Formats: sequence, structure tokens, C-alpha cells
Amino acid sequence: MRSLLLHGLIQCLTVPFAFYVLYLGLKRFGSLHLGRHEAFAWKRHVVIGIIVLSVLLIGALSGMALVYLRWNIYLVTLHGRIGVVMIPFILFALISGLYMDQRKMRRIALPLIHGVSNLVLVLLLLSQVVTGWIFLSSL
Repeated sequence: MRSLLLHGLIQCLTVPFAFYVLYLGLKRFGSLHLGRHEAFAWKRHVVIGIIVLSVLLIGALSGMALVYLRWNIYLVTLHGRIGVVMIPFILFALISGLYMDQRKMRRIALPLIHGVSNLVLVLLLLSQVVTGWIFLSSL
């Protein structure tokens, strides 16, 4: 039980940082697509984004492992299924973000797809907070 609580605590501590990375990305969206002249903290967005995405990926994988070790089952709960759905979004965010960071150039489509995908990821993350709380309270 403690390991499940630790999993939930670590993932919940990641949520504010995910919102911060989203906030930084929205500034970039404003300058690229809305004609606003805003500074974009590129390095901060990349570094914190990598940390958040890494913690989320480790959380998804460790959450599945913890449930399997405790109950010998996989993906029985909505929380677990959403976690699996998040994995491709996390991987796309990491790969596309690292690609854009390593090959800096003016782009329109990839940053937009990256941002929309990450917005979906943050919404999934919020649903994980709710479904995780429901799961833990049912134990």
C-alpha cells in the first residue's frame, strides 16, 4: 500500500510542473500563431519538460508493475488504462521535443502538433489524479 501511495504522491507532485511547462509552451504558441511578441524560455521548457515526461513515463510503468506485483493483474481499472493511453503521448512529446531542441529552425506544424498532443496529455494527467484518488479510496 505504501508503494501505491508513494506512486500517487510523486505523480501528483509532477502536476504543477506539467502546468508550468504547458504555460511556457503557450507563450511559444502565442508568438508563433497569434502574432504576440513574448519571450520563450526555451531551455527551461525543455529541461523541465524532460523531467516531467520522464517522471510520468516512470510512473506509468511503475504503476503497472506495482499493481501486477500486488494483485497479479494488469489494466483492470480505468486509471491503469488511461496510464497506458498516456505512454504514446509521453513518448511523442519526448521525441518531438528533443528533435526540435536539437535541430532548431523555424517551424509551424511540428510545434503545433507537439503542443496539442501535450495539451491532451495534461488533460489525461488530470483525469489520472481523479481516477487514482478513486482507486486508492476504494482499497
